[in-house]
Amino acid sequence: MKMHIKIMRRDFLVQGIYKMKTLFVKDYEQKRNWYVIDAAGKPLGRVAAKAASVLRGKNKATYTPNQEMGDYVVIINADKVIVTGNKTTDMLYRHYTGYVGGLREYSFAKLIEKKPAEPLTRTIAGMLPHGRLGRKLMGNVKIYAGSEFPQKAQNPQPLEV
Repeated sequence: MKMHIKIMRRDFLVQGIYKMKTLFVKDYEQKRNWYVIDAAGKPLGRVAAKAASVLRGKNKATYTPNQEMGDYVVIINADKVIVTGNKTTDMLYRHYTGYVGGLREYSFAKLIEKKPAEPLTRTIAGMLPHGRLGRKLMGNVKIYAGSEFPQKAQNPQPLEV
């Protein structure tokens, strides 16, 4: 004959004392910082991963997955970002125009020549949520091909990759 023993521990009780709750911060309560990343000579994926993490707000203690908690990121020298190996010729970016037979393919070298900020924009967008929150977060990143940017009044802090 088997006996079933039921053990109840105090920390498993749902009384509000031991239960973890998600912290929701109001828009007016959160402080947003501005950061600048210099992408010259840095790998494409590492720059994008750091920017996506800061945009989501994962560097803050008040991170909530379904809220816009992150900071603003300015990326300069996007045209000088590097990729390793044969990715300059082998990595393809595809775009569909909407017309029959309208699938366009560009290599990394051609795309960075035509639109210098586009590879970094697409890489960061791929690392963010694919929905309303991701589109909203993409508005918080500013990518420039040169070293000049108009957000100097916000006094952005340099962010190392």
